Amino acid sequence: MNNTRLACNLLALALGMLLLAYASVPLYRLFCQVTGYGGTTQVGTHAPAKATNRKITVEFNADTDPGLPWMFKPGEQKLTTLVGKSTLTHYVAENLSKAPVSGRAIYNVVPFKAGPYFVKVECFCFTEQTLAGSQKVDMPISFYIDPAMLDDPEMNDVKTITLSYTFFPLKTEAISKP
Repeated sequence: MNNTRLACNLLALALGMLLLAYASVPLYRLFCQVTGYGGTTQVGTHAPAKATNRKITVEFNADTDPGLPWMFKPGEQKLTTLVGKSTLTHYVAENLSKAPVSGRAIYNVVPFKAGPYFVKVECFCFTEQTLAGSQKVDMPISFYIDPAMLDDPEMNDVKTITLSYTFFPLKTEAISKP
């Protein structure tokens, strides 16, 4: 009886650990989205009604996984915006192969502490992107810097935020080289 109870407890512990391991990636992703940890940006529906007078420079970075035959770059290297102002910019992507290829972008901001205040309203990174062979597209982003950042003393030294994207191929795609 004692051995059976011990075996059941150990089995339950092993199953619990397995479930926790399986759920750790989605739980970590949710944690980062909620807290802005690691430079994870926020998602909003619209910018505040009024912008402040504090200026922030936003620099743009673009990287592409070597397995994705795309050229990917920011439409502009940097811009200056007001905290709370709705801002629109874009990235440019081109499929260098002759076949359609799908990719997905991951993103963050630096400094990481700016993540909770960088809010995207619309972004190509919210969904997978498929480019036809040799297709070139502009990929818009609408964002604002949350005025709540002005109430955070840790953000007083932040004058520049870098928004960085890396595009990866979708694993289900058979990628053809140019």
